[in-house]
Amino acid sequence: MSQGNLQTKLGTARNMLIGILQRIFVLWGISFLTFALTYLAPGDPAEIMLSAGGQMPSAQLVAQTRIELGLDQPFFIQYGNWLGNLLQGDWGISYSQKVPVLQKLIACMEPTLKLTITSLILMLLISIPAGIAAALHHGKWIDIMIRVLTFLGVSMPSFWLGLILLRVFGVVLHWVPVSGGSDDMRSLILPALTLACAMAAKYTRQVRAAVLHEYSQDYVLGARVRGLSERRILCRHVLPNAMLPLITLLGLSVGSLLGGTVVVEVIFGWPGMGSLAVRAITAHDYPLIQGYVLLVALFYMVVNQVVDVCYTRLNPRLKEYDPDAVYKNT
Repeated sequence: MSQGNLQTKLGTARNMLIGILQRIFVLWGISFLTFALTYLAPGDPAEIMLSAGGQMPSAQLVAQTRIELGLDQPFFIQYGNWLGNLLQGDWGISYSQKVPVLQKLIACMEPTLKLTITSLILMLLISIPAGIAAALHHGKWIDIMIRVLTFLGVSMPSFWLGLILLRVFGVVLHWVPVSGGSDDMRSLILPALTLACAMAAKYTRQVRAAVLHEYSQDYVLGARVRGLSERRILCRHVLPNAMLPLITLLGLSVGSLLGGTVVVEVIFGWPGMGSLAVRAITAHDYPLIQGYVLLVALFYMVVNQVVDVCYTRLNPRLKEYDPDAVYKNT
């Protein structure tokens, strides 16, 4: 192995290690801030937990429960105990539902993953053909119509679109259930379509801009001079290069969907993590809120790490990039 390849591999391993350490530090910071904010929130967790059954507990019972939960300890001792239990797989017990937090989050994770994957597939099926069509017919009526629709889609709030779809297809046409509460296919269609339409408007514009940018490159002109067909130029050269910048956006969308589908899940009664978070906030269920925030942050970091690896694999030029070498040459 040559010295240049060895330095490149060492630089790649170093950057990956630095990235992992940075993510661990960020995750620790999120855990500390989340615990601190719930600690400063109004209300006594022991009294809230005992009052979940609808009866007012006595002051003696509240004091005894605070001692059992360790709530009488100083802040840093409470945080240290919570973090130590967390590292051992104990995320605490839900105050309102009396079940382990991790068990409840895992139970609600499957519907959220199903909603996320379905909405992403619908978004790609809409945005990629629409963006390519707008780029291929640049300046024509198809391009203008698609740009107008995407402008309306970007400007339209997702909760408003969800209410409209629920009114039309649930109340008027009776095609889908209105009450929600289940994760079957009929209940999945409208929330997935609501999220997909909101994202498709943004991605269509990104695909159009990326395809137009690639068509302005010199390699496209060279391919035409060599006699390649427009279909081959589009499928073999333009689209692979145009899709690379969208990978980062797709990773961010996955993270935001896993943690940011709260409004849509509440509107359609979807039993996912978003609805669970709203119920936890309403019930002052602090262990469940802490677990939800931490799990969403963990999702973001895992998705970002996967995106970085995929982007490097699909764009080999990034493997040869050495920031230190660039700095030394300036």
